[in-house]
Formats: sequence, structure tokens, C-alpha cells
Amino acid sequence: MLIQFAPMVLILVVFYFLMIRPQQKRAKEHRALLAAVRRGDTVVTNAGIIGKVAKVQEGEVLLEVAEGVRIRILKSTVAEVRTKGQPVADDEKSA
Repeated sequence: MLIQFAPMVLILVVFYFLMIRPQQKRAKEHRALLAAVRRGDTVVTNAGIIGKVAKVQEGEVLLEVAEGVRIRILKSTVAEVRTKGQPVADDEKSA
């Protein structure tokens, strides 16, 4: 009886290490990337839009895609951060 279940258990273990675990790792890295997005970062969305982050809100990002053209996108649609922006200076925070 044990010999009959051994191949199934082995397949499940291999499936976990080759499919499930790497996907969980990528999801965790993406959550960390989204948490670290800040003003001034150049980002790429899932739709392929490249822009500079003008403002970060709780679930949305205000993205400047051209001079004076800003769009609101969901934070979860950010696929990649190309370049990191400079941290906000103390005098800019109060403004």
C-alpha cells in the first residue's frame, strides 16, 4: 500500500518545490517592491506605461507620463521600478 502512494507523494513534493514555492517568493518580492515605491521613482506598469511617480497614496499612485500629464493607477499594477528617486527633503515634506 505504501509503495502505491510513494510516487504520488514524490510528485507532490517536486510540484511544490518547482511551482508553488518560487511563485510565493515572487509574490513576496512584488509586495516588497510595491511597499518601497516612493515619489520620484521611474516605474513601468503592467500595461507598459512608463512614468515618474508624483504621489503615492494607500492603494493608488499618481504617475506623470509626460510634462504636465498625470494619471492615477492602482499601486498593484506597478510591474517594475526602473530607477529610484531621491528621498523627500524635510522642507518638501511640510509643504
